[in-house]
Amino acid sequence: MKDLSSEFEFAAVRSSGPGGQNVNKTASKVEIRFNVDNSLLLTEAEKLKIKEKLANHITNDNEIIVTAQTDRSQLKNKETAIKKFYRLLEKAFVTPKPRKATQPSAASKEVRREKKRRQADKKAQRQKREWE
Repeated sequence: MKDLSSEFEFAAVRSSGPGGQNVNKTASKVEIRFNVDNSLLLTEAEKLKIKEKLANHITNDNEIIVTAQTDRSQLKNKETAIKKFYRLLEKAFVTPKPRKATQPSAASKEVRREKKRRQADKKAQRQKREWE
């Protein structure tokens, strides 16, 4: 994974997380903004893939915004936000393994039929019968 940290825009704002009165005084929430279109480190193909896979995370200005406010420390929140950003990018670049279509085995078919037979017998025993 490329180091894109040189293209991050960091902003520290007041957090709503833990910290009591400290939260009201310090800007511990960290926000990372990364503009996909203006990135010099990403290729056009990578930009397209990011826009396609992370469409829900991209704003109208083509920015990915990641925030972290779990800790009282701004530094820890900054590290957390960076990790979240790279996890998001990894998720975008992972290609799922194609599924190979298979047929159920003869044994699994027999097990399924046996379960169906047992269930049918159970239901049949519950039915009301008219006794002669």
